[in-house]
Amino acid sequence: MGKTQYYIPVGPIHPALKEPIRVEVEVEGEKIVKVDVKRGFAHRGIEYMGMKRNAIQSLYLAERICGICSISHPYAFVLGSEKALGIEAPPRAQYIRPIIAELERIHSHILWLGVIAHEMGFDSLLFWTWKGREKVLDLLELLTGNRINYSVFMIGGVRRDIKESQIKAIKDTIDFYRTFTEEMKNVFLSDPIYKARSRGVAQLSKEMALKLNVCGPVARAAGLRMDIRQDNPYDAYADIGVKAIVPQDIVGEAKGDAYDITLVRLYEIEQSLDIIEFCVENMPEGKIMAIPNYVVLLSRIKKKAGESIGMHEAPRGEVVHYLKYDGTRDGPAVWKVVAPSYNNINTWGSLLLGAEVADIPIVVAYIDPCLCCNDRIAVVKNRDGRVIDYSLIHKKAIEKTMRVKRELGVRE
Repeated sequence: MGKTQYYIPVGPIHPALKEPIRVEVEVEGEKIVKVDVKRGFAHRGIEYMGMKRNAIQSLYLAERICGICSISHPYAFVLGSEKALGIEAPPRAQYIRPIIAELERIHSHILWLGVIAHEMGFDSLLFWTWKGREKVLDLLELLTGNRINYSVFMIGGVRRDIKESQIKAIKDTIDFYRTFTEEMKNVFLSDPIYKARSRGVAQLSKEMALKLNVCGPVARAAGLRMDIRQDNPYDAYADIGVKAIVPQDIVGEAKGDAYDITLVRLYEIEQSLDIIEFCVENMPEGKIMAIPNYVVLLSRIKKKAGESIGMHEAPRGEVVHYLKYDGTRDGPAVWKVVAPSYNNINTWGSLLLGAEVADIPIVVAYIDPCLCCNDRIAVVKNRDGRVIDYSLIHKKAIEKTMRVKRELGVRE
C-alpha cells in the first residue's frame, strides 16, 4: 500500500507571503514530493505606460517597479538611456550614484537578514536587525529627501549633490555599520541554532545555478563569481575594481545553502561600506548634471534615435533595461525590463523537491523574491487564442468597480 499524499497550496494570499504568488506542493508525511510554482497575480502595465510618456516620467515609473530596490531600476534606466542617446553623466554624478546604490544594498540586505530570521522563528532577531536598518534609511532621507523612492537619478546625472556638511553623516553611518555588521556576523554565522537551521537547507549546487541561470547573491552563494559591477563596471565602479563575494573565498567551499547566502549578504554589506568610503574620499568636484534643463533634455531626446541596454547589480541580482528611442518623440518607443527575481524564482522547484514542509518559508525567502518586479503586464486571450482588446478589459474593470461602489454605498 502506497503512502498517502496531501496537497498543500500556499498563496497567492497567505500570511507568510508579502506579495502574491502561488506555491503548490504535494507531501508524503513531511517530505515534499511534487512542486508547482505559479506566478502572474499582480499586473501593473508599467512598461506599457512608460512607452506612452516622456523619458523623465518613465524614469519615475521605473522607480516604482520595486519599493525596496527603488534605485536599482532607475539606475539601469538612466544607464541604458544615456548610452542610447549619447549622453554622459559628469564625473561627480558618477560617484554619487554608487553611494546611493550601495546604501540601498545595505538596507536591502539587512532587511533580508531580518526576514530570513523571521521565517526561521527568530523574531527577536528580526526586530534587532530592522532597528539597525533605520540608520541607513535616515541617511538616505538626509541625502535624497526620502527613505524610499529617492527620485535622485536623472538621465545625464543626479538631481541632488552631496554637500560637505553631509559627509560627516555618511562617515558616521559607515562607522556604525562596521560595528553593527560584526555583531550581525557573530549572531548569524556563529550561532549554533541558526547554523543548524540553515546548513543544508535550500542547497543550490553550482551546476544547478548555471542551469537555472540565477544571478546576484543566489549565484554567488553557489560559488559563481558573477557581479555586474565586476563583469561590466559602470560609473565609479570602474575605478573601484569590485570583486564578487563568494563563500569559497571566506570559508573554503561553497555549498549554496541558506547559510552561505547569509554569509554572502553579510560580507557584501562590508563591501558596500568600502565602496561608499572610496566614493566619498575620491569624489571629484564639478557639476552633477550634463543637461540641467529638463526642457532641453526632452528636446534632445526627441531628436535622437538609438537603442541600448542598461544593467545594474541590484541587491537581489542583475537588473536589465532595454530601451529604444526612435527620434520622433521624447520618450522610449520600446522599454523592456528583466528583474533578478524572474530568474531566481526558478530555483524553488528544485530546492523544494525533497525538502520538508517547514523549509518552505526558508526556500521562498532564500532568493529574496520581488514579485512586483516580475508581473508588469497581462496578456489576456479568449478561447480561440486571440488577444482580448485591452480597452475592453479596462472598460469592464471600471464598470465592475463602479458597481461594487454602488452596492457598498460608497460616495464619489
